This record gives sequence, structure tokens and C-alpha cells, in this order.
Amino acid sequence: MSDDGDDAAPRAAVVLDFLPRGRPDDERPQYERSPVAFAIGDTDFRLVEAALTDDAGVNIGDRIEIDPPGENVKHLRTASYDDLSSTAKSELEYAIDGIMDADERRFVDFYNNAQPITTRLHVLNLLPGIGKKLRNNVLDARKRGPFESFENIEERVSGLHDPRGVLAERILEELREEDLKYRIFVRRDAE
Repeated sequence: MSDDGDDAAPRAAVVLDFLPRGRPDDERPQYERSPVAFAIGDTDFRLVEAALTDDAGVNIGDRIEIDPPGENVKHLRTASYDDLSSTAKSELEYAIDGIMDADERRFVDFYNNAQPITTRLHVLNLLPGIGKKLRNNVLDARKRGPFESFENIEERVSGLHDPRGVLAERILEELREEDLKYRIFVRRDAE
């Protein structure tokens, strides 16, 4: 899914966990460690680990600039789901909900603009619980006009009871699974 935002604007990430003394598995002396934040990108759902300056003072739910890195970010690396702390994993759903709430139009437009991947597979079929019949219901409803909101999708598409939750579930699946053939929302960077 592409980002239609201004390319000049810095991209941010939502902090999932803040470790003021650095990673617990870092064997360096305390004075050599940097505070660390695990975060999720708000445009591409990329998981990152950010080494922060000592005075960064961030909290769970705060936003940090990651592209380009903000002044409090000393070093940034891509993280996998398995790299995350247990707190970061438990905060993921809340962060995804917040990102989706802040830009509902972008996610509603996913339903408006979803296209076939191959002659036999539609991108809508990659969503949890959406088979051929429900996919066709979505396609038929959008022919009559674009969807305006998640509530509008739910009203117009018979059988699709939580269109927002379906997308959130797919995003979580893409974050957790390393070997998915198709990724719709989550960007993965090579290390």
C-alpha cells in the first residue's frame, strides 16, 4: 500500500516500548549503553529499534521521527517481531488502532482501490476471513460508489462485520510472519 503523503515530511513511528537502560541482552557496561525504543512506522508499519540520546525521554505512545531520524535518534535499525520486548508486542494492537484512527481515509481507500494480484487471486482474498463470496460483495458494493468510512463499508457489504478489524488482523499477521508471499501493508527492510 503506497503512502500518498508529502515525501518531504519526516516519517514518524509510534513508540511501543522504551528501555531507558538499553536492551537487557546488551553486555556492554551501563555507561556505554544508550536508551532504546521499539517503535512501529505510522506509514509503512515497519518495526524499528531506535538507540536514543540520553535526554530523549520518550514514553509508550509517543512519536519519534525515523525518516530522517530525529535529533534524539542516534541509531536506527529494522527490527523483527521476535526482536520486540514483551511490552512492545502487547502494545502493537493499540498502536495499529491509533494509526488507523488517525488516517481512516487511507484504510477505507484500501477497500476502494484493492486490485487483483493475479488472474486467480485478488488482494482482498489476502485479508482474514474474506473468501470469494465476501470479496465479490465488496467489489459489487464499491461499483455503486466509493466507501466513505469503515461504518459505511459495514453497512453496504453484506457479511463484512468489522472491516477495520480485518485490516488490523492482516497487519499483525504481516508483522508476525517472516515468510509471507504477499505483503500489503508492512514494509520489510533487508538488514
